[in-house]
Amino acid sequence: MGTTWVPELNINLSFALDGLSAIFALLITVLGTIVVVYAGPYFENHRDLGRFYVLLLSFMASMLGLVLSDNVILLYIFWELTTFTSFLLIGFENENKEARKNAWQAILVTTAGGLALLAGLLLLGRIGGSYEISTLLANGSTIRDHHLQLPTLILILIGAFTKSAQFPFHFWLPNAMVAPTPVSAYLHSATMVKAGIYLLARFFPIFGNTETWFYVVSTTGVLTMLTGSFMALKQTDLKLLLAYMTIMALGALTLLLGIGNKEAITAAVVFLIAHALYKGALFLVAGSVEHETGTRDVLKLGGLFRKMRLTTLAAVLGAASMAGLPPLLGFIGKELIYKAGLSLAGAASIIFVIIAVVSKATATGVSAILAFEGFFGVPTIAIENVKEVSPGMWLGPCFLGLLSLGFTLFPGFLQDLIIAPAVSAMTGTAANGIGLTHGFELSTPLMLSILSVGLGLMIYSVWRRLLQPLLNRLEPWIHSWGPAAFYNHSVAALMNFARFQTRILQNGNLRSYLMRVFITIGGLTGFTTLYYSSISWPQELPDIAFFVWGILVLIPIGAISAVLATSVLMAVTSLGVVGYAIALVFVFYGAPDLALTQFLVETLTIVLVALLAMRLPDEYDYPLSSMTLVQDAGIAIGFGTVMALVLLTVLKFPFDPYLSNYFAQNSLSSGNGRNIVNVILVDFRAVDTWGEITVLAMSGLGAFALIKFVKGRAISE
Repeated sequence: MGTTWVPELNINLSFALDGLSAIFALLITVLGTIVVVYAGPYFENHRDLGRFYVLLLSFMASMLGLVLSDNVILLYIFWELTTFTSFLLIGFENENKEARKNAWQAILVTTAGGLALLAGLLLLGRIGGSYEISTLLANGSTIRDHHLQLPTLILILIGAFTKSAQFPFHFWLPNAMVAPTPVSAYLHSATMVKAGIYLLARFFPIFGNTETWFYVVSTTGVLTMLTGSFMALKQTDLKLLLAYMTIMALGALTLLLGIGNKEAITAAVVFLIAHALYKGALFLVAGSVEHETGTRDVLKLGGLFRKMRLTTLAAVLGAASMAGLPPLLGFIGKELIYKAGLSLAGAASIIFVIIAVVSKATATGVSAILAFEGFFGVPTIAIENVKEVSPGMWLGPCFLGLLSLGFTLFPGFLQDLIIAPAVSAMTGTAANGIGLTHGFELSTPLMLSILSVGLGLMIYSVWRRLLQPLLNRLEPWIHSWGPAAFYNHSVAALMNFARFQTRILQNGNLRSYLMRVFITIGGLTGFTTLYYSSISWPQELPDIAFFVWGILVLIPIGAISAVLATSVLMAVTSLGVVGYAIALVFVFYGAPDLALTQFLVETLTIVLVALLAMRLPDEYDYPLSSMTLVQDAGIAIGFGTVMALVLLTVLKFPFDPYLSNYFAQNSLSSGNGRNIVNVILVDFRAVDTWGEITVLAMSGLGAFALIKFVKGRAISE
């Protein structure tokens, strides 16, 4: 479905729905609806609730546009709309300095990746012969054989990795937890961070069988999984625990897409759904806990199961699914991940399985921390006044937890209507069966699952007294040498450079500004003219009447007089001589209308500047050294020479009368005027003329305001 948008560039407003886009659209709409319901009581009596809903629904529409776009340019536009709206949502509490800082960090990182993505998509459209995604997918072999395939892939991967918080771009995601919890639950469980995963999945049929894809995507996924697992164990904040577990899950999805066989793709699709369900539920639970207790620190929480029973139910279901315990969808996702690893050959299988077991063990440990420490432990804060949240806040997370259970107990619906179409869209084949019963067979995946749970419980048992203190000691090193430190140093260096160039280039001296402008334009133009064109000197002087020569002599005389003038009025009058002389040249060469315009402009300029000069000292109070005068003269002569060379270069090319003939033929019929120049100004380029008039009017108002200000200040003084 689509319509032509920019036909000259072959860009269409086209949309398509297949199994892959459908699964993301479902996650976006279902979780979005839950968050909208949750946000009402969460932001009860908040002055900016309306603004929140506008931003959230705008983000939801942008995400839907992204996953449903069938044109890469349209996809990029929605991609950047999600970046912009997420920036506003992360910085929703805009009076908080930390919120503003972290929102800027998120938009800088993801926008930098977005620029790389734009370049990659443009290259993809060029080598694929179309900007339509469906056409590009059909031309996958042509794209893979093209010599620009590698830079195209790398640029697209950079865009996907920054958006989905892959290592080393992962640091923006935990910092984005400064956003309100409904924002974190929506953006960082199923939507914004999954946009990068969607991009990888969407272009998997094109690049998925290449070696570069396998090594780059798989390695990035492994590093991201390990980073998320490691960093999660040093956190005590509920949202930060979940944020780093999200990074781990995104790394797992990236790794599965990097492997790219049928088992890995099936596991990725199932785990995508499982993660969205349990992570959305747990983020909302964290918000409910903070809403009632005023803290998210698990070391202070405990005993909430007696006060918040329904919230506890949602927390237990979500934590159990994240730990991969049966009978929840997270268990099936974990089993399929292990199966995907075992389907590999040789050392790759061993490495994959080890990393998967370590990551899932960490997930089990974090799940135990969330459940036991937060809801069943001994609190260190008073919880006597804590009560269950309103139905709008517990209904959503409970629904997500029960949905994870329902999908496992009745897998046919999930398999036939959701999983199989998505896998088919990526691989062209149907998904394997994902029934629950296969997980209870005494098999290698089940044994690995049991092992990961056992290791996870061991991690939980030593977390508070051993892992926490140990990892906290590494905090200074991580803070000084991690990717976040590199980002901070880069921003600081950029700001220092900006201050340096501001001192050099914007020093408040108008002469310096003009000098740099003339040197830059003259230098670049002169180099281009001399390098790319040959100068054709005229063989003989043109036939010019003697009185025209007399007028031409007035031009340099007026210019020299303006330079040597000692008063503003004398300088302006001398420049007027130059302008009038040029206008007379127009008259003698058959352009009376242009000459009249020049006469009027020169007259008006002299009058206005003369009136302004009445407010200025008559003599210059700005002594110039001989060296300064020589410097200015050199710049002026050099710039004038460059412009003369440009004119000589232009004159050697044959004149194309197409435009002049067009305007001559259409001025009367289209513009109802015989004066071609006037018709061009008023009709053919009316908007441009209107803009020029607006600029002149604003400049006049500005000058008038300055004069009134100076006059008023002088009177008051």
